[in-house]
This record gives sequence, structure tokens and C-alpha cells, in this order.
Amino acid sequence: MFFQRIETPGIAHFAYIIGGGGAAAIVDPARDVERYLDILRKNGLTLRYVLETHRQEDFEMGGAALRDVTGAEIVACDHELMPHAGRPLKQGDTLGLGGGISFRALHVPGHTPESMCYAVTLDEAPETVWGVFTGDALFMGDTGRTDLIDAEKTGEHAGELYDALHERVFPLGDQALVLPAHGPGSACGGNVADREWSTIGIERSANAAARLGRDGFVRHKLSERMARPPYFRLMEEVNLGGGRQLDARPFDWLSPEEFAARAGEGVVIDTRDVEAFAGGHVPGSVNVWQGGMSIYGGWVACAHDPVWLVAESPEAALDARLALARIGLDRVKGALAGGFPAWRNAGRPVRMLATTSPRELSLRLDANGTAVLDVREESAFAAGHIPGARHVHAGRIEEKLGELGLDRDEPVAVTCSVGHRGGLAASILARAGYTNVSNLLGGMTAWNKLDLPTEKAA
Repeated sequence: MFFQRIETPGIAHFAYIIGGGGAAAIVDPARDVERYLDILRKNGLTLRYVLETHRQEDFEMGGAALRDVTGAEIVACDHELMPHAGRPLKQGDTLGLGGGISFRALHVPGHTPESMCYAVTLDEAPETVWGVFTGDALFMGDTGRTDLIDAEKTGEHAGELYDALHERVFPLGDQALVLPAHGPGSACGGNVADREWSTIGIERSANAAARLGRDGFVRHKLSERMARPPYFRLMEEVNLGGGRQLDARPFDWLSPEEFAARAGEGVVIDTRDVEAFAGGHVPGSVNVWQGGMSIYGGWVACAHDPVWLVAESPEAALDARLALARIGLDRVKGALAGGFPAWRNAGRPVRMLATTSPRELSLRLDANGTAVLDVREESAFAAGHIPGARHVHAGRIEEKLGELGLDRDEPVAVTCSVGHRGGLAASILARAGYTNVSNLLGGMTAWNKLDLPTEKAA
């Protein structure tokens, strides 16, 4: 048997290729499918099926692209949200791959109504489940969100998920591998464990879905307060058809003069680290660090926005373009050739962004009444924050500006966990005309390391 997990950085996404007897299936692929095709070619495998666990919300799916290239059948739940499936399955249906590998469909609603898990059995031990592809229903240490379809029915969906997991997934046996669609850092789970692999047995001991009773699990899901990125709506729309082919239009490398003339048409995203951005950047640009592009790029740009990139290197610019494409943002028009040094050396206007340290900020709070803006998730803010800090999610800065009560000329310090989201938020405030903004380097991690004062939300 051939088996390989393929990870997508930035969105903590896992796809899987499983094969035997020259045939293969791929589970939950993303739209940049060439990497999967390379694996298939190198291992002499013919793609027969694309198994989709559900209509993904946080990345654009690659099922349609693989079907068009290879002729493989798309397998998914027999549900109206999966109309592109050539092989719709119902609860309990089985599917043979070849090479002694079979799949059994398990309908596990709750995260989404069409969520399907696939239990894998091998001919040499047909009564024992080898593993189960759980999609976003069951993660390592966590379960998928239950607020996405209708936030008003979060508790109802949590109950559905609990029942389905206990009736259909946990009984597969402690030996079965748990093979989810995401690892830690996903926007689809609140507290995914940072471990390499898991089994049903481990999850039955460590996962809230098993440790808590049904009522406790429902309360647990109701207490989760996770932001919903705006690009989720786009993903839901394009994934109705299994996703789109990856955009292969040419990528423009622009001189500083060309960049200045054209970048005013859309959003300028600087992908460098927060310290480099603070030291000098193109005026009006927004700082989205390289590793956060697949999530926070979708907060600062919409599908119709032209995007212009400033990156550390040509490779970093191309990686950023791919990261945006994975969440359906295809209007990346070009990048600044030579990066920020070329802009600086050409004598173009430069802006700086102030930074601060925990001890410096603690002194400023006592001396001049600096306002603190915490841009972490609501649950992290509630667990402990700088006394008197105001809260807004980093991605919602622009839409919430009028509600924050910040003076455009008074000192404002932005904090997150280590500084990346703080750099994003500070750059958005600076672009909006706030003149005295600083980013807390090290964020709450450094603040807590020094045992500086914190308070919890009431």
C-alpha cells in the first residue's frame, strides 16, 4: 500500500494520497494540484478517485482540476452542497479502490451538513479499520467549528457532531488512525493539538468530544469565539463546483517607477517580517507576514481587489502569490522587482512604523496614557490581557475603526501574541491616518514572560 500526507503551509491543511495495485485516491486536495500529480507519476499510480470530506471553507478545492486532468471521479456526500460529485455516497456506502483497499462512507454532520468521513479497510484484515479520513469533523485534540453554517444554531450543530462522532467514528476502534484535513493553526478549529499523528484511542482519551458529555460538549462549542474570515464566503461559492483551475497568467515584475504608478489601483501587501517593515516600507502598504498570507491576506484583500506585492525575494513573492491563490484571490498583478531595497535606492517616499518593547510600554502606560489595542482572538483576550486594553480582531480593524474610540494623534500600542498580527493591525491604522502607532514586539508572549500585569475579561 502507498500512503502519503501532503501538507499545505499557512492554512495547516492536510491532503492524503492512498493507493494500491497501481490505483490511487486523493483526499481533500487543494487547487494547486501539480504537486499531487508529481507524487502520482513518481510512484506509478493512476488517480481513480478524489474523496472530498465536505465543501471546504478555508481553501479552494482541487477536485475539479484533478478530475479534468486525470478523469478521476469525485466522491462526496449525496447532498445538495456537493453537486459536482460524480460518485455521491450515502451513509454506510462502500467503495473499492483496488489493491485490497476499501472505503466506507460515514455521514458526520455538525461542522457542515454534508460532512463525510471515510473509514479505510484492507482486504487482509477486513474487520479492522486501518484509518479514517475525518475531514473537519474530528481533528487531533479538537473538532471542527459548528458555527459556520448558522451561528444561531451553533449548539444544535454541536449536538449533531457529538452524536455522529460517538455513533459512527469512535466505534471504529482505538487502533484506527485519525487522518484529519487540518493540523494546528487552522481557522476551522480552535485548539488543534500539535502532534504528528493520532488514533481513535488517543482521541477518545484526549479530545473534548470524548472527554465531555453531550451537554458539556455543546457548552464547550458555544463558548468558542472564533472570527470568520471574509474569504470563507468566496470558498463556499467556488467550492460548490469543486474549485477552479489555478490561475497561470504571467506575473509582472515592476520597477519602482512602474510600481508607484500602478499600485494605487489596489492593495499593496508587504510580506516581510514586522521588524523589516517597521524599519521602512512603501507608504500605504499593509504588512502581512509570509506565513500568515493564506489567512490574513484574505482579510485585507477581496477577490475583486488588484494586489501588488513587496517581498524579501522573488521566491517569497511567488510563494505569497500561491498562498493567496489557495484562498481564491487571483488578482495578484505583480511585485516590486528588487523588493524594498530597490524602492529605497530609487529615492521613492518611505514610511516607518514605531515599535515598542514590553518594559517600555509598561512605563508609557503609567506616563502618558497610551491606549493599548489587543488584536488576538476573543478567547485569548478574555484569558488575559494588558490592563485597560481594548479588543478587536486584527482582521476587523478597518470595519471597527469608528467603534474603537481611538484618537488619530494620541499614542496607540498594538499587541497580539508575538507581533505578527500586531504589525498587520498597526500598518492598517497607519494607512488610515493614525499618526502615533507602535507595535509591541514579542506581544503578550514577551509581556507574560516578564510577569507584567494582566487582567481577564469580566
